[in-house]
Amino acid sequence: MLNFACLRRIATAALILSLAGCSIYSAPGGQPAPVETREPSVPGESVPQAPRPPSTVETVPQAAEPRASDAYGPLLAKADQALAGGDYESALALLERAQRIDPNSGEVYLALAEAYAAKGDLRQARATAERGMLYCHSNSECAKLRAFLK
Repeated sequence: MLNFACLRRIATAALILSLAGCSIYSAPGGQPAPVETREPSVPGESVPQAPRPPSTVETVPQAAEPRASDAYGPLLAKADQALAGGDYESALALLERAQRIDPNSGEVYLALAEAYAAKGDLRQARATAERGMLYCHSNSECAKLRAFLK
């Protein structure tokens, strides 16, 4: 039967072995460690340098990240067409879809406020414009939203 001291030694050895496995380090990408070079101590003496491995890292051009306005822009255009045709419900449905795509867009809130105003729902237009003031980015956009609050 094993006594407490023996069990403690076994547990300590197991702990040391498990931690030793965690301490091995390999450089990211599997590249060999860089070789240190020294300056020649005598003028004119050359110092041999280790050959450098060919670079395997290729730079891939990054595509521009898509913006949310690219996704909801067509919806705003279709909503404008629906408003011009007097189809307020379709315009509002399109604008609500655009708002789900980018709920922080002042541009979408402005379009929604304009659609509610065109429909005759001035209370909802004002409430939407007030919410849109939190997200407007340009002076002209903020001024247009502010006009609904008067």
